[in-house]
Amino acid sequence: SVDFSLNKKQLASGSMDSCLMIWSMRPQMRAYRFVGHKDAVMCVQFSPSGHLVASGSRDKTVRLWVPSVKGESTVFKAHTATVRSVHFSSDGQSLVTASDDKTVKVWTVHRQKFLFSLSQHINWVRCARFSPDGRLIVSASDDKTVKLWDKTSRECIHSFCEHGGFVNHVDFHPSGTCIAAAGTDNTVKVWDVRMNRLLQHYQVHSAVVNSLSFHPSGNYLVTASNDSTLKILDLLEGRLLYTLHGHQGPATCVAFSRVGDFFASGGSDEQVMVWKTNFDAADYGDVLKTQKSGTSMDGTHHTLVGQHTEIQLNSSFSFVLQTVSILEQRLTLTEDKLKECLENQQKIIQNKMS
Repeated sequence: SVDFSLNKKQLASGSMDSCLMIWSMRPQMRAYRFVGHKDAVMCVQFSPSGHLVASGSRDKTVRLWVPSVKGESTVFKAHTATVRSVHFSSDGQSLVTASDDKTVKVWTVHRQKFLFSLSQHINWVRCARFSPDGRLIVSASDDKTVKLWDKTSRECIHSFCEHGGFVNHVDFHPSGTCIAAAGTDNTVKVWDVRMNRLLQHYQVHSAVVNSLSFHPSGNYLVTASNDSTLKILDLLEGRLLYTLHGHQGPATCVAFSRVGDFFASGGSDEQVMVWKTNFDAADYGDVLKTQKSGTSMDGTHHTLVGQHTEIQLNSSFSFVLQTVSILEQRLTLTEDKLKECLENQQKIIQNKMS
């Protein structure tokens, strides 16, 4: 799990080694290792102000950390099984947690007081999120449903059951009008929560989709999959924009920064990668510049030996490698288009034969 602080100065990552890492990105690169959980850290999130980090663990607890050198934290036993998801409300006053005990729980951030539990799921709950206005909660479960809850009445107002597999991740669009869900059936689905209807259905990955994140503009969605790729979807045009290759093995999590100029991804290869976006570029070829090992002119490459994660960040790009990166992205885009054309041809041939 990865998340950026409000000012982009810090990045948090959670790992199977029971540690939470806070990466200070400015003014210079530093890493802080936070020890406290007794088992794998499944989820991390900064509070809206950036003054707290919440983490959920396989040890059934949630910890609230102050992201400073001291690394102080308060801990509370949130569930009777693994905590899969933590999320702050946009006002920073509430916290919603989801667990393998099949429940979603809501807490006050101040003093971690338990408020209520939502318990209609009949299998593990992988993810829970507040809507931007804080009035709704969405949850995704291994019972193959995505449920929409009214926070005030605490009632389930709708169940989306159209997924062919388990739902790993769900999130609200910045406008609060729709949700996106990532599934083990390799798909990403976007639903309108006002009309409760399916808006978009993306079949762009060749394996389980683990995570997704909306760009703050609401125009793009980034996804992470077991097929080792990240994909950028253009929601306005309803199409795949880019396929990004960086991780060796499954890409397990992805998150845009709060203003959308960066996104971070984590993988089973124990690496956290930070990518730079430029969605306002006139030429889509300049949209994405990946910040990776060996692409900087000054050779700056930060590797933290002995920590759970290797983070790759570079301060500058050489023109040649930037061009290569753009060409690679265009090539991938062409490959995707070609594959789409061939699939359409096959469908036409099959239709004619039948």
